[in-house]
Amino acid sequence: MAETVEEQEIKDVDLVARTQAGDPRAFDDLVRKYSPRLYGLVYHMTSNHEDTNDLLQDVFAKAYRSIKGFRGKSSFYTWLHTIATNMTINFLKKRSRTYNMSLDDVDNGIHHDPDFIEMTSGPDARREVNLKELQQRLNEAMMKLSNEHRAVVTMFDIQGMPHAEIGKVLKVSEGTVRSRLFYAHRQLQNYLQEFLVN
Repeated sequence: MAETVEEQEIKDVDLVARTQAGDPRAFDDLVRKYSPRLYGLVYHMTSNHEDTNDLLQDVFAKAYRSIKGFRGKSSFYTWLHTIATNMTINFLKKRSRTYNMSLDDVDNGIHHDPDFIEMTSGPDARREVNLKELQQRLNEAMMKLSNEHRAVVTMFDIQGMPHAEIGKVLKVSEGTVRSRLFYAHRQLQNYLQEFLVN
């Protein structure tokens, strides 16, 4: 039987307290628990596996250094998500200043994604071509969004986080989250319009 949210949060409180008391194995448990979800968040914002792996190491290193200051005003996951989102947005800002990402990097990255491989493996070659093209267009469209809009789309549409939780992570109101989502969805529709019309 799956744990309830409350049971998970109680376990997190215990693991955080043990980490704060100097038990590195407790932090290892938190890393194992949250790595998959954070990987999804960071990857959908960067579209690059190498950058994602590097960023996650930095995120967990920063969380470990900062955990003594965690007071439990939000859930541990919200706190960790905030660190990951902010570090990823900062990374993307630096990256866009230093070089323009090649869309070939995006395309190559997605071809190694297990979900994408599973979706596109099958007898129907036409379907595979369409899915590859759609994925390419989606990645291109996502990369055209601002970092803040891409973060909101990733958290809401891909990770299924509620508006209130996204607001806590980004330190903005729910209204701001909703307006960013509305704007980002409209932008994505515009970018994908040509593909959807064909």
